[in-house]
Amino acid sequence: MTHSTLSRIVSSAMAIAALSLAAVVAAQPAAADRPELPVPYTFMSGAVKEITQPGAPLAGANDWSCQTTEAHPRPVVLVHGTFGGGADNWATLGPLLHNEGYCVFTLTYGNHADADWPLSAVGGVRSIPDVSVPAVAEFVDSVLAATGADQVDLVGHSQGTLVSGDVAKRQRPGRVGSVVSLAGPWEGTGQGFTERLLDDHTRTSLEGSPLESIPHMLSGSEYLEGLYGTEGTPYAQGVSYTNISTRYDEAVIPFTSGQLPGPDVPGYAVTNIVVQDGCEADWSDHASLPSSPRAADFVLNALDPAHPRTPRCASTAPLHGAIGAVPANPAPPTS
Repeated sequence: MTHSTLSRIVSSAMAIAALSLAAVVAAQPAAADRPELPVPYTFMSGAVKEITQPGAPLAGANDWSCQTTEAHPRPVVLVHGTFGGGADNWATLGPLLHNEGYCVFTLTYGNHADADWPLSAVGGVRSIPDVSVPAVAEFVDSVLAATGADQVDLVGHSQGTLVSGDVAKRQRPGRVGSVVSLAGPWEGTGQGFTERLLDDHTRTSLEGSPLESIPHMLSGSEYLEGLYGTEGTPYAQGVSYTNISTRYDEAVIPFTSGQLPGPDVPGYAVTNIVVQDGCEADWSDHASLPSSPRAADFVLNALDPAHPRTPRCASTAPLHGAIGAVPANPAPPTS
């Protein structure tokens, strides 16, 4: 696949995304020191913004003067998925986390930065171990230096789960407090299906194409074997992991690849969540999961487990996101 072909595919996808309605929840009254931002619970609203305002920053993110607080001592780094970007992937969680008082940071990694737009805005397509993981690890260093924090929390979508896991386990051990995964492929995707579909020649061809990252995420890849290591797990001791998945994931196959239990030994902390458990109205798929109100509440609980809130149950459609009125964001208990 050539750059020009991929560029045409991306352009077509963005044109379709522009037709999606971007429903936005009305902003709450602004606080004196930290104005609240509107939170859109539609995944495509991020793509629409990228089309109409190429390169526009993510609302609520990358304030390099932000100082962490006692309530939220670790800055949050959002790590997008394949074909995503630092802004369009996080239209919901960026402003939501800002409103909750977090220092929020994001980047676009693994993109062909020297290509013309829109291809330059498409991240997560280059080599995961050689390009993407080092880029995110260095970004974490910059966030820690700017905020003075000792650790960050990482929230990853899809490929961003593996990148976050690699940073936590191998690249920056001790510098990550928690990893929150949305539709993550801990065990790869495809499993037996990809083994039957792709021979060694096809995998090698993909690695030499503009889509270098795809073979790394296939079940049984050398990259995943390296991430698991001699410990037999992608998880690191001392890091808290929360895996949030959807039964209707059409990209991570089966979806339970993102529900990997942790080793049954001291030092590992893993919580697995499926958004449809307790909310059949949530039809989030792989793309729209980061904009599901229910998934967003599970993210908030993972980042602040001392103050859990009851996750919302809202009608959520594949690709698009929430449909109709979204229940107000529940406040955590005060005691």
